[in-house]
Amino acid sequence: MPIVHSTALNETVKVERIIDHIHGKKGGPTVVFFGGIHGNETAGVFALKKVFDEIKSKKTPIIGQVYAVSGNLGALESKQRFQIEDLNRIWLPDRIERIVKKKTIHNHEEKELHEVYLLLEDILGKGTPPFYFLDLHTTSSNTSPFMVLNDSLLNRKYASNYPLPIILGIEEYLKGALLSYINELGYVSLGFESGQHDDDKAVQNCVEFIRYSLVLTESVDASEKERESLRKKIFDGGRDTHTFYEIYHQHDIGSETTFEMCPGFTNFEIIPKGEQLAIIDGVGLKTTKKRQIFMPLYQKQGNEGFYFIRPIPKIVLWLSKKLRRYKVDHVLVKLPGVQWADDKKDTLVVDQRIARFFAKSFLHLLGYRARKYDKTHLMAKNRESASKHEQYNGIAWFDS
Repeated sequence: MPIVHSTALNETVKVERIIDHIHGKKGGPTVVFFGGIHGNETAGVFALKKVFDEIKSKKTPIIGQVYAVSGNLGALESKQRFQIEDLNRIWLPDRIERIVKKKTIHNHEEKELHEVYLLLEDILGKGTPPFYFLDLHTTSSNTSPFMVLNDSLLNRKYASNYPLPIILGIEEYLKGALLSYINELGYVSLGFESGQHDDDKAVQNCVEFIRYSLVLTESVDASEKERESLRKKIFDGGRDTHTFYEIYHQHDIGSETTFEMCPGFTNFEIIPKGEQLAIIDGVGLKTTKKRQIFMPLYQKQGNEGFYFIRPIPKIVLWLSKKLRRYKVDHVLVKLPGVQWADDKKDTLVVDQRIARFFAKSFLHLLGYRARKYDKTHLMAKNRESASKHEQYNGIAWFDS
C-alpha cells in the first residue's frame, strides 16, 4: 500500500486506489472525486481522506454513493508528477483500446490507466445516475483557486454554481486528459485547482470544495443557510466570481528544449508588452503585447510552459448557448467546405481554403474545439451531442 507524504502538512498517509467509498441511502447521485492524478499534487488525497473521515465520524447521512479515488499511485509514493509519462495525457481511444482490450501495457502509467479504467467501468455499471466526476489538482505556481472544464453547456451550468473563475477550452490543447474522456461519455466532469502544490491552503481549499460539492450534488442534505455558508468559504479562497476565461495560446516545450520560467509569475497576472517570460534554449522569450498568463510551469516535469487566457464577455456566452440549442451546426454542413467527419455527426471537417470565415472562435460558439487536421483543414469536435442532460433533470442546480 503506497505511502503518500504531504510537504504542506508534514504528514503521511497510506492509500489504495479507492481511498474511500460511502454507500448511502438509495435515490441519490454517484459522485466521484479524484486526487493525485499527478503524483506531486497530494492536496486532493489528504483533503479527501479528511472529509471522508469526517463524514464517518459525524455519521453524516449520505444520499447515493460517493467515491474518493487516487490516481497515479506509484508517482504519489515517489512524489513526482509521473514516472514515465503523464497519466493525464494518455486517455486516448487508441491507447485505451490497446491497454484495456488487448491488455498490452508498456509502462507504469499505462498500468495505472488500466486500473482506473476498470474502476470507472465498475462505478458506471453499478452506480445510479446522475454521475459527477470531480478531479482535484494543484499548480506549480502561486494561485487562487479556479476550475477547468471542457466546454459543454452541461459543464458550464454546473460549474456556474461555484464562486470561482472558470477556464474553458483546455481540451483544445491538452490531448488525452482523463476528464475529456469522461466528458465524452456525457457526464458532468471538471477539474478544481486548489492552489500551489506545497501550500497548506491548497489542502483546505480542496476540503471546502468537496464539502460544498456534496451539498450541490444533493449527496448531503443542507439548509439554505448551511449551503450559503459552504459556498462563502469557497468564495473567500478565490479571486473573483463567475468569470469565464478561454485559453487561446499554449506554449509547448519540445522534447529537446531547455525551458526555464522566469520567477514570480502567478495565475491570472496581467503581463505588459516586452516582459521576459522564460528562457528557452538560452534565449529570452518576451511578450509581444499585453497578455494574461495562466499556469506558468515551475517544475521539471511537464510539456506545457504556460498559457495565455482572456475573459469571455457575457454576451458571447449567451450567444453560444442560443446557437448550440438551435443546433446551428446542422445548417452549416450545407455550406461549401464544411462536412461531417462521419455518421456520428459530432465532428466537423472544415476546408479553410473554401470556408475561410470559419475561424476557431466561431466554432467555439457552437461548442466545438478545433485542432489542425492538415495544412488546410480543421477537425472540430462537438461536446454537446454526448451530454446526458436528462440525467440531471429535477436537480436544483440544473433546473434553476
